[in-house]
Amino acid sequence: MNKSAIQKYAIWARNELIDKVTLKAFEYGVSKDEIIDDNTDSVNGKILTSKEKSQRQELINKVNELGFDETIEEVAYTWFNRFIALRFMEVNNYLPTRIRVFTNENNEYKPEILKEALNLEFDDLDKQYIFNCIQENKDDELYKYLLIAQCNDMGKYLPGMFTKISDYKVLLFPDNLLREDSVLGKLISDIDEDSWLDQVQSIGWLYQYYISERHNQVINILKGTVSKRDIPAATQLWTTDWVVRYMVDNSLGRYWIERNPNSPLKDRLQYLATAKDGSLPIVDEKVDPTEIKFFDPCMGSGHILVYAFDVLMEIYRECGYPDRDAAANILQYNLFGLDIDDRAYQLAYFAVMMKARSYNRRILTQGVWNNLSSFDETNDIQSFEYEGLTNDPEMNEIGNYLVSTFKDAKEIGSLLTIKKLDYKRFTEYLINIQEKGTDDLFSLDWIEHVLPKMLRIAKQASILSNQYAIVTTNPPYMGKLEGNLKKFVTTNYKDFSTDVFAVFMRRNFDFTIQGGYMGFMTPYVWMFIKSYEKLRNYIINNKSIATLVQMEYSAYEEATVPICSFVLKNEHNELPGYYYRLSDFKGGMEVQKQKVLEANQNKDCRYFYETVANNFSKIPGSPIAFWVGDALFEDYKTGEQLGTLYPVKKGLTTADNDRFLRYWYEVDYSTLNRKWFKTHKGGEFRKWYGNDENVVNWYENGKELKDFKNSVIRNENYYFRRCITWNDISSNKTGFRYISGNSISNASGPSVYCEDDDLLYLLGLCNSKVVENIFSFTCPTIHFEVGRVAELPVLFRNEKKVIEMVENTVYISKSDWDSFETSWDFTVHPLVKNHVSTISEAYSLWSKECDDRFNQLKANEEELNRIFIDIYGLQDELDPYVEDKDVTVRKAGLERDIKSLISYSVGCMFGRYSLDVEGLAYAGGEFDWNKYQSFIPDKDNIIPICDDEYFEDDIVGRFIKFIEVVYGEPTLDENLSFIASALGGKGNPRDVIRSYFLNDFYKDHCKIYQKRPIYWLFDSGKKNGFKALMYIHRYQADLIARLRTDYVHETQSRLSHSIDMINTQLDSNLTTSEKVRLNKELTKFKAQSEEVKKYEEIVHHWADKMEPMDLDDGVKHNYEKFKDLLAKIK
Repeated sequence: MNKSAIQKYAIWARNELIDKVTLKAFEYGVSKDEIIDDNTDSVNGKILTSKEKSQRQELINKVNELGFDETIEEVAYTWFNRFIALRFMEVNNYLPTRIRVFTNENNEYKPEILKEALNLEFDDLDKQYIFNCIQENKDDELYKYLLIAQCNDMGKYLPGMFTKISDYKVLLFPDNLLREDSVLGKLISDIDEDSWLDQVQSIGWLYQYYISERHNQVINILKGTVSKRDIPAATQLWTTDWVVRYMVDNSLGRYWIERNPNSPLKDRLQYLATAKDGSLPIVDEKVDPTEIKFFDPCMGSGHILVYAFDVLMEIYRECGYPDRDAAANILQYNLFGLDIDDRAYQLAYFAVMMKARSYNRRILTQGVWNNLSSFDETNDIQSFEYEGLTNDPEMNEIGNYLVSTFKDAKEIGSLLTIKKLDYKRFTEYLINIQEKGTDDLFSLDWIEHVLPKMLRIAKQASILSNQYAIVTTNPPYMGKLEGNLKKFVTTNYKDFSTDVFAVFMRRNFDFTIQGGYMGFMTPYVWMFIKSYEKLRNYIINNKSIATLVQMEYSAYEEATVPICSFVLKNEHNELPGYYYRLSDFKGGMEVQKQKVLEANQNKDCRYFYETVANNFSKIPGSPIAFWVGDALFEDYKTGEQLGTLYPVKKGLTTADNDRFLRYWYEVDYSTLNRKWFKTHKGGEFRKWYGNDENVVNWYENGKELKDFKNSVIRNENYYFRRCITWNDISSNKTGFRYISGNSISNASGPSVYCEDDDLLYLLGLCNSKVVENIFSFTCPTIHFEVGRVAELPVLFRNEKKVIEMVENTVYISKSDWDSFETSWDFTVHPLVKNHVSTISEAYSLWSKECDDRFNQLKANEEELNRIFIDIYGLQDELDPYVEDKDVTVRKAGLERDIKSLISYSVGCMFGRYSLDVEGLAYAGGEFDWNKYQSFIPDKDNIIPICDDEYFEDDIVGRFIKFIEVVYGEPTLDENLSFIASALGGKGNPRDVIRSYFLNDFYKDHCKIYQKRPIYWLFDSGKKNGFKALMYIHRYQADLIARLRTDYVHETQSRLSHSIDMINTQLDSNLTTSEKVRLNKELTKFKAQSEEVKKYEEIVHHWADKMEPMDLDDGVKHNYEKFKDLLAKIK
């Protein structure tokens, strides 16, 4: 099956059909914006027949009921649904007429039905109309007529799929379907025949992809809820084939094999999980195949039911049944399914019937009963009883119960609990009323509208009130609920209400007989996180886990969540479950499939486990940590929980970070520790030390923040204490870091507080492989919650050695962090500090320093891992090795470090740094010129960036002077060449450096300072007419006025002069090439001149305003204020 072709076609076909159906609606005077008079006799010059008028009125009524978009969506899907069903039957030769609808015998898009039109024997076929169309060569009109007739005729054989259509859907039937680029033409050309042959799952994939765009529109896991109408689109996910087989093999297959241990079925089920010796438990009970009821309460397009059909067929064959009898029995006695989505039900019904047809050629004509249904609801029925028709009080009581119970059933679906009543007799009661009929018009309305709905309700009630040996499903994943569904779930399943899939896990136990099995595919969060703890405890204490596959985090491409598949048994026992841990195997579901099959062949592989569920209760929170060995269970028993030893606390929440938080380098440095105080709040993955870049407004003990109504000030008595912090949210691992005690904890940077040396011991433990292993089952998502850290088991041994190593490791990490200018404690650039004459030598020294630091830190981490692995007895489970990517200090990088040197030089040009003073020389307050002797900062805080050295303080000239001062004049050219080479440029080094300043410096600066730049770029636009930097901490209200008079006006004069000079040159005798060059320059200068002219008008406006700047407002606020003058931050 070519899934990519199916995906591409289905997405295209939906949009194509919607467009064509919308166009047809417009032809009949119905659009989203306007509906032409209901009673009109003609539309757009077309005279309407009485039938068209009736169909048009039905369309208008439906648009008024559902809305235009929903109506068009419904019609488009109706035809898509029928087209793909007919195509499947055509390719597999299942059509009762044996006449191909879309192609000829060579699979060319030349419909055989057109040639055989006069030989067709459909009911109510107008042969004269067909003859006329043939005579008049009206092929498109005839094809439309025959397609609709074919669909309506199929209703005799597949009434659940092909309901008779004569209403507005016919009116909106697409035109021009015989064209090769039509939705039918491309159905034939884009999806090869092999994708249809005996592969009814292709129907499911077509539906999954057909609704994928709608799914993406309505589903928003992180923001908001899903409306009732959108629940099907939001929750419909195709279940991967091998997962279907795994679930059915280990539920239905295992149920049969346990009762028939010598069954040959065991050898046919590839995904059957057994003990390492190949055994399964034996159940002393005999069952007839007709007694095994299999139910999918969220059947979607029927993939699970279709495979269950195959397994049941093997069971029937084993018992001596012929295939044709087995197929009929499976439909009538074994398979049951429900779904809230009518469209999914139609496909499931079709898929199951096609599977039956593959075993029994006459099944479509035998009128065999099936037990599949979509949900209907009774919102439009006030009362079941109707005087003169419903005369049986006992049956009426059932009818009234159903009317009351099935309100909003399309929203609540299979979660409903239904009484076990005599629905068979109630159905017979309804049929008897129907057969008797009535002459009364009002009674006739009840019989035509209420009674058929009650028949459907009775069928779904019967299915819901049953119990089943097997209940297997892929339930909806939806955490944000609203409306009646939310009310129902919180009322009836409060302990399991975190997500709908968890509610179904609980609900399905009630569907299942004692000793029966339930198969699931769900997100795997239920195995670990706290909000599902009650569900885990319910399963561990009352039920059994037969088998489970935990898949790699991103393996399931159709969903945005990591998933697992598992089978539960509806009884409690002490037998081990069979588990597969596939977390390490990336590459999608095909890789996951192969690993399961490999494990079934070799149970001694490192990712197959047998364990009893009672072990899970030995760990706080009862995570389904099936791979944990006895040693760690013992650690939990003997160790003390971290939270009982030391406070583990969450920090404050500002509720408005833009107002109360800043990066430390944004604000006036003199206000630090007066108004702005350090706060630790997560950041990138980093261990041991660092990420302390933020400050919070804690002026007057946080008065303004405390007065802010939505803020939460937690655990204030722990502020400014020595602690360990970590990232509350991390995409992979989290790192624990040392905080010396001068910081406030933020909610995203929670903390462990300890005043003695135990803090360093705990830091070593928390950054070890031991805790990383524990987090794999206590924090498997991106959240590393306070509660989970507090539950860590702590064993104290070998403390002195651990503390010494951690102390050294923190020092190493701090020295790395402080080597870069975004650190509070940055002193001097690493390529400047060694006072050598060439940057090449400086870089070599820096590179060696980085390598030594990296290697030592890695060695320390591996030694700490060995120590803690020994302490916790996990030598057989964990390896102390640390991958380079997990060592969170940096190695030297030539391009990055040269760019960092350039950034440092700009800091020196503005006086932020001085070659004569370590650390910050100026970041607010009074500017002290005495700090600068070797390299004098720019006097007016404006440094132009030009395409040539037009100004005395041109940035490239200043940079070259900086390099000369730092490394000496004799090596200047060598150093400039080294810089240019590191930047990746070719040609004259000065030109390469100038190009970097013009095109890339500011982008890099914004990235380093996390879109909060401290040097701002005045920029006239894309033509590079005018650019200049200024340092925000030296900003004064008259700076823009000086910028205008001293720089912008000067640039305008220069450009004007350049234009005049070129015009003069062009008047002289020049070669063609010289003229081309000069004209090119002239075009550039004119464009720049025009750009600067417009920019000057903006600058003039701002110069007159003399706008002040308050650094406390932060870069984001201030940049927005001055944005008309500045380059966009990218």
